[in-house]
Amino acid sequence: MSTSLEGMPELAALSRAHDDVVISAGLHPLHTPAQEPDANAIIDAAAHFGAVAIGETGLDYHYRESVPPDVQHARFERHLIAARALGLPVIVHTRDAREDTLALLEKHLDPSVGGVLHCFTEDIDMARRAVGLGLYISLSGIVTFASAAALRDVARRLPLDRLLIETDSPYLAPVPHRGKPNEPAWVVEVAECIAQERGISVDEVAMQTTANFYRLFRAAAPDVSAEQRDALSRAGLIR
Repeated sequence: MSTSLEGMPELAALSRAHDDVVISAGLHPLHTPAQEPDANAIIDAAAHFGAVAIGETGLDYHYRESVPPDVQHARFERHLIAARALGLPVIVHTRDAREDTLALLEKHLDPSVGGVLHCFTEDIDMARRAVGLGLYISLSGIVTFASAAALRDVARRLPLDRLLIETDSPYLAPVPHRGKPNEPAWVVEVAECIAQERGISVDEVAMQTTANFYRLFRAAAPDVSAEQRDALSRAGLIR
């Protein structure tokens, strides 16, 4: 997931080296670039480097002293315009900015393309409002923390076909790994927590969140034969 357009060449090289790695194109709301990109620069970077999504983008008012809210607002809007122009989903970071985030998404997001509120830290009300706009909700290792009762409520009550799971490596290592640099392999701890909250198997969580990933990030769908694609479609893994 991109946090600066300057880092896109390295991300693209990583993606080329690994068949199972795809990338996004965007500028984190708290990053200070040498030059603020306009929507065309974001579009050009995404197209040139083969991004499957736009972001990480969004609003973070918790650290408003780093990048003022008006700058974040304008930047987020440019990313949403780029995403709509390319028909790509958005990866959204939001912290202490619920209403402004939802308002901009409602104004600019194409619900048929959608996006994801990544590393979600809000409650079931915001999750449902976001889903109503065409978004998925991605849960990280935070859901395993003792203090995260509201997130476990989201894990229980939101439809499983709108959930994704992530690590946000190297941050937010789940229980029982807290305090260590996070690793992609530990996403299983997130899946296990969701499965326990919902009273279902880890395999069911894994299969459905995989299907959700390919529905959202359509450009990341496997390069398969027509017969294989038809089978994956019938299984709900792509469309």
